Amino acid sequence: MQKNRVCIIGCGNPLMGNDGAGILAMRRFEGCSGIDTIDGGTGGFGLIPLMEGYDRVVIVDAMVGISGRIGDVLTFEAPPSWDLPAYALHDIGIGEVVTIARELGYVREIVTVGIEVGEIQAFSQEIDPAVEEGIRVAEQEILRILQEGTEGIF
Repeated sequence: MQKNRVCIIGCGNPLMGNDGAGILAMRRFEGCSGIDTIDGGTGGFGLIPLMEGYDRVVIVDAMVGISGRIGDVLTFEAPPSWDLPAYALHDIGIGEVVTIARELGYVREIVTVGIEVGEIQAFSQEIDPAVEEGIRVAEQEILRILQEGTEGIF
């Protein structure tokens, strides 16, 4: 099976309430021609081999403490700072994963889209309405990123 040039990796745990935001945003692109979508689970080192062979990877994840308002969406062209508060339940943060994947040459371009989720609830599938809006904004941001740098796919 041949890979597409572009991949969207959604991270999070849908059984932890708002932490499932990255997975939900990624799912909006399932079935789109020219894009592979991958459930990255709760992230960490396991994300690195998932990126191998792609020209462009967009990682979308719930993040905590990146903004003062739940539902805000931030885009990181460079790896997110390791100084940011812990993102969620990952063994290492997205910033470290992106840096390692770039250093190892797994992928040419990686963009991270973070959705501020405020708090993570254990054993819940409920998503805060502000986070749902953030997922819609993240979808539009991912479309912009893909259209900007991927000629011929859209």
